[in-house]
Amino acid sequence: MKTRSHIRRLPTGVAGLDELLGGGIPEFSLNLIGGAPGSGKTTLAHQIMFSLAGPDRRALFFTTLGEPALKMLRYQQLFPFFDVDKINRSIRFVDLSAVVRDNDFKSVLAHVVDAVRDFSPRLVFIDSFESIEESAKGPEMGPNSLRSFIQQLGTTMAGWLVTTFLIADYRLPESESSPAFAIVDGIMWLSQTSQSNETVRKIQIIAMRGQAQSPGLHTFLINDAGIEIISRRHLGIS
Repeated sequence: MKTRSHIRRLPTGVAGLDELLGGGIPEFSLNLIGGAPGSGKTTLAHQIMFSLAGPDRRALFFTTLGEPALKMLRYQQLFPFFDVDKINRSIRFVDLSAVVRDNDFKSVLAHVVDAVRDFSPRLVFIDSFESIEESAKGPEMGPNSLRSFIQQLGTTMAGWLVTTFLIADYRLPESESSPAFAIVDGIMWLSQTSQSNETVRKIQIIAMRGQAQSPGLHTFLINDAGIEIISRRHLGIS
């Protein structure tokens, strides 16, 4: 390579998040939004999706064996970032639950590819990804086939100029808990704890390939507007 390639960074639409990421989400990257159930992962994914999606940048949101799309949308539509006019125009929801329950990784990937080919999105979200890890069946299944599936997914989506997000309920950010940790380009980790009868939520950018992300844990709020990041820098913490 004699010249440097330029990687566009997509603004997330989440107050304070672009700063933590080092400028936004690298276009065509494969990203993981992980953390415990109820920590705000789906809200974060939706806020990013509704901010970025439009006629020239459509989004596919795949649901698996977690929260049904109708139930999820019932609550997400309470946030101001939710735009009902984008549904089925710029944003399409696809239920993968039956495919994940009854098929192997190869079949799941084929259904994802078919949906992408049909809608031509530039953004793809899969929620929840650990359901695919746990529920896909087939005689060749195992750690190597899961790793191959994630690699093929990332390569295929990048080849189609798609930026991809995997949303997963993981208890601990340990690299051995899933092959995804070693393959994805970016990892956003959400957590919540109880302190003095209050819920304290934290976000950590564990990885964002090729960018100088802000290290450490940063507090975030889920308020009437959605998610808002309060970085350590703004609190005077290095």
